[in-house]
Amino acid sequence: MIEAMRFGRIEIAYFGPFSYVLARSRAPQIEPFAVGIERGSPTYNSVVIATAGGPVRALEDIRGRPFGFGDQASTSAHLVPRAMILQRAQLAGGRDYRVVHLGTHDGVARAVQNGQVPAGALSKPILDNLVRRGTVDAARITEVTQSDPIPNYPMVMQGNLAEPLKALIRGAFLELRDPEILRAFRVEGFAPTTDEAYNVLRDTARLLELDLNQMRG
Repeated sequence: MIEAMRFGRIEIAYFGPFSYVLARSRAPQIEPFAVGIERGSPTYNSVVIATAGGPVRALEDIRGRPFGFGDQASTSAHLVPRAMILQRAQLAGGRDYRVVHLGTHDGVARAVQNGQVPAGALSKPILDNLVRRGTVDAARITEVTQSDPIPNYPMVMQGNLAEPLKALIRGAFLELRDPEILRAFRVEGFAPTTDEAYNVLRDTARLLELDLNQMRG
């Protein structure tokens, strides 16, 4: 999708937060114009969880232990929490604790619940949904801390489209009220957004010393 936007093969795309930052670094002409609203907010949080009764009660307790992340490119199950641990507890993955990639948010939650890793990180809304569905037993985990707000998934368009068309596209999303269509996007609606809203993720990349130009989408 990043390459398709870069070379103008598609006009509109729906990116993950960090994927958008990566796309913008390669396709500076693209413009975010709408962001999904979930639970009344255009932002969400990453959460660090630990096995109930286990050795991790604070971020500092992660030192010397394995820690579960999701996919390497995940915003809320890897990049944001890894930066948060570094910033708040001065613990670097691979140096101060062992990084374990478990692939999915669900995989992180189950591994922590079952004590396969003493702690891990995932999206807070996904964790809440897993608990609500009974996939995760809330009594077997404990929430250690949450990240600062993360901007939600942005809707993006090519910047070289005609201005009247861009206005129509923007309006179509911002005025969208059809519940069936909104369910397909897993949002309650869309709010306006700008590129500046995603600077927090650029700061995350700098903190982790990630070269966006070298990362694969």
